[in-house]
Amino acid sequence: RRYDAGKDGFIDLMELKLMMEKLGAPQTHLGLKNMIKEVDEDLDSKLSFREFLLIFRKAAAGELQEDSGLHALARLSEIDVSTEGVKGARSFFEAKVQAIHDASRFEEEIKAEQEEKKKQAEELKQRKAAFKELQSTFKQ
Repeated sequence: RRYDAGKDGFIDLMELKLMMEKLGAPQTHLGLKNMIKEVDEDLDSKLSFREFLLIFRKAAAGELQEDSGLHALARLSEIDVSTEGVKGARSFFEAKVQAIHDASRFEEEIKAEQEEKKKQAEELKQRKAAFKELQSTFKQ
């Protein structure tokens, strides 16, 4: 969350660049792309929270090369995957589900409001037609 400047739940290339610079391990553009590529499970060229945690899991398992940017990131960051992995992922996905739920509830309210306006417009149209019909009987 600290480095997610776009607040979209992902770390993109530029956010990763800034994060690595702030951690004191700047990387080349190609190095950053390779870092993302190594853990990018869904091939969207950005890191989700799950993919970000995968860096630390790979580091703990000794699956990262000593000179790689991911190894530097894992070494410099203060994330304990055994604790943050569960809590962080849970809160991240709960927040996503809540945002989707709120958006759908908001859409339902808008649809109900639009339907009510249509209903009122139709009733007004019917009243005007009835009035004109009544008016025409008095003119004859």
